[in-house]
Amino acid sequence: MTTGEGTPQTTAPPAGSAKRALLGRLSWGLADQAASSISNFAVGIYVARSLGVTAFGVFSLAWVTYGVVLNVSRGLATDPLVVRFSGPPDASWRGAVARSTGTALGVGTVIGAVCLVAGLALGGRVGPAFACLGVLLPGLLLQDAWRFSFFAAGAGRKAFVNDVVWGVALVPAMVVAARVGSVAAFVLAWGASAAVAAAYGWVQSGIAPRVAGARGWLREQRDLGYRYLVENVSLSGASQLRAYGLGAIAGVGAVGAVRGAELLLGPFLAVLMGLSLVTVPEAARVLRQAPHRLGTFCLMLGGGQAAGALLWGGALLLMPDRLGELALGDVWHSASLLVLPITLGVAGAGLGTGAAAGLRALGAARRSLRCQLFASAGYVGGGLGGAVAAGTVGSAWGVAAATVSGSAVWWLQLRSALRERHHNSVPEVRTP
Repeated sequence: MTTGEGTPQTTAPPAGSAKRALLGRLSWGLADQAASSISNFAVGIYVARSLGVTAFGVFSLAWVTYGVVLNVSRGLATDPLVVRFSGPPDASWRGAVARSTGTALGVGTVIGAVCLVAGLALGGRVGPAFACLGVLLPGLLLQDAWRFSFFAAGAGRKAFVNDVVWGVALVPAMVVAARVGSVAAFVLAWGASAAVAAAYGWVQSGIAPRVAGARGWLREQRDLGYRYLVENVSLSGASQLRAYGLGAIAGVGAVGAVRGAELLLGPFLAVLMGLSLVTVPEAARVLRQAPHRLGTFCLMLGGGQAAGALLWGGALLLMPDRLGELALGDVWHSASLLVLPITLGVAGAGLGTGAAAGLRALGAARRSLRCQLFASAGYVGGGLGGAVAAGTVGSAWGVAAATVSGSAVWWLQLRSALRERHHNSVPEVRTP
């Protein structure tokens, strides 16, 4: 319909149907994260029980490295896609997905080659694991890019199915890896099953990744992509520096202990890692449809995650040792000492991600970058400073303190961004 001045307007959907649609998208998001969490948790538990604390520490170093590369891909390829192309699929969405997934595939190929060469040069226990990771990085990153693409289109069901395919493919791959009994075999099993899901994502979407379109994509999205790249890499790079530094200070076994404790909180950590799959598109929708509700939406999102992490951590603290040993084997004894500080750190991170989603939806890349650099510096400083002072336990408490402080900074920046947007949206009153 039109207004009296002839300005075209769209009819808003009824409130009830809008809420049902939101709940439907969030439900598929939760289902997808549950599938991802179960898969990651199962892999970690299986590898920990099969390899022991030292070899599991080597596997954890490869896992952390993958996290850094994944965040490079997200910052350049899929974070801009989610911010700018969230909505019903159309011709522009399909073109953006082709170039975005092509960019992810290109990032995986380039960095994978570097990992392969580095792994072959390193040798020893660590080298083969990194060489295998390098071979499989393109498939790992492409699988993640399909998930982002589906959530940007509001098709969370497809992302869920894709993660289920990865989980199903993992089962026989892990059985074979267990028979081989090496870290490299487990890395191969994990990455090869992801490649199966990546190929299936191509079938689901009917879109071929355009690696040749990567340069154009990077050029068009450079105002967001490069800031998100620095932001994401500072986050995952901080985890990698902390892991490497902790291994140097307290031994590789300490890295395995930290990873074991994180596995016990796996459902919440997996949700945090893949948070932008669900929350940024939804925050962008709230901003378009009811901008005055964005702050409340982010607070509910972050508060809910923090409360969930505290409840889960409290249950872990009450868990009998025999159940912990059944889950983690020899890793349990050292990991159990870290449950409390890691729980507090995850709760703080969960609270902060609500504000982070709001800043992403607002396109406030400078503010979010500033927050992430602060949080990452605190994470490395707290983790390594705590390790020097009190070993593995001190490192965990240092990270928890840094994460809670970083969360406060995220919320201060979101409040400033919302005030700035409100100020700019109020028309200037001119007197005659």
